[in-house]
Amino acid sequence: MNKIVKQATFANGCFWCTEAIFQRLKGVTNVVSGYTGGTIKNPAYREVCTGRTGHAEAIRIDFDPAVISFQTLLEVFFATHNPTTLNQQGNDVGSQYRSGIFYTDDTQKQEANDFIDRVTNSNIFSDPIVTEVTSLGVFYLAEQTHHDYYNQNKDQPYCQFTITPKIEKIKKYFTDNLKQD
Repeated sequence: MNKIVKQATFANGCFWCTEAIFQRLKGVTNVVSGYTGGTIKNPAYREVCTGRTGHAEAIRIDFDPAVISFQTLLEVFFATHNPTTLNQQGNDVGSQYRSGIFYTDDTQKQEANDFIDRVTNSNIFSDPIVTEVTSLGVFYLAEQTHHDYYNQNKDQPYCQFTITPKIEKIKKYFTDNLKQD
């Protein structure tokens, strides 16, 4: 029997951070870093970093919906970045670091919008959520040096100070959803 694999695409800051978080979840079979939401074909990191291409640093997640739901992915997404800051996550500033959900079908679009409504109505955040919910266009893979970045560079200061605390957060709040080490 073939296992069903679905995809989700999120932009929530630096893709080094987001890739490392979602790689650790049960039911996630693959996570790749890339660019989406922009205006030029085949963008390179150096171009995206200028903010002039319109692309967001994003991750594409392959997941087994029998193991982890899109809803749970949304919970992790919103718990591991600030969806109220426009074009910024921490010290990373620019439209390439915006918060976005790039849906692949009407069900994902509806689930994302419903989730945002629930979070907004619960007053979890004191500022309005600015996460864009947009149809996924072309997803361009990032250069190979960006793939599996955290796992290959854990001792790098950016990883220690920015990514490791996010991983510790999911270990605390999403224990049941984590893969075994």
